[in-house]
Amino acid sequence: MRGIQNFQGAMFSYISLEERVPKQHPLRKLRAMVDALLATMSADFEAVYAKVGRPSVPPEMLLKALLLQILFTVRSERLLVESIDYNLLYRWFVGLNLEDRVWDHSTFSANRERLFNEGLARVFFERVKHTAGWARLTSDEHFSVDGTLIDAWASHKSFKRKDDSSPPPEGRNPEVDFKGETRSNDTHQSTTDPQARLYRKARGDKSRLCHMGHILMENRNGLVVDVAITHASGTAEREAALE
Repeated sequence: MRGIQNFQGAMFSYISLEERVPKQHPLRKLRAMVDALLATMSADFEAVYAKVGRPSVPPEMLLKALLLQILFTVRSERLLVESIDYNLLYRWFVGLNLEDRVWDHSTFSANRERLFNEGLARVFFERVKHTAGWARLTSDEHFSVDGTLIDAWASHKSFKRKDDSSPPPEGRNPEVDFKGETRSNDTHQSTTDPQARLYRKARGDKSRLCHMGHILMENRNGLVVDVAITHASGTAEREAALE
């Protein structure tokens, strides 16, 4: 017998978010571990926040939301906040109730930048690594180091001569003609991201403004045990590996 579609919004709901998440969902074990680690960081969080003022996004929720962004490859923080608003699984993982309002994406980004500048993301990473070592999931017998290029938030138009004191062209996106000009990191620098370097992977490949990220991974269980960001150069990967 064919069912009849008769949708009518309910005014009340008697089903909790906890009941909506399957018992065997992999995020359940992850949230239990993350909550336990964040509980040990309460003193670290307390030390970097003011005693008075407007309440910010709770740092525990902020870190768990960023984990969701990594695990589910959410392409932007704007989309992440939007997804947390309507995705019941995301709400449950972060720790929001069904009736709680989600933060504005600009507020989320501002709090995330402040939190990361305090080095708390590194503290969280070290706690995870310590837990893995305590469970004997890591080993120093065999490891690998890999590097990758990370595009800078800077365009080729911002890559100018270091001794260039001329005012910038007018307009939001002015045309800049640098064809035929020899440009290198010794003589030029980005005005929007001075730490970025002009680099290319191989001969014949296009040059781009970028940084280089490095990952140290132990090979027993494939766990990342350290990360680093350096200037992009032909020797950065082996230098980072030795360090």
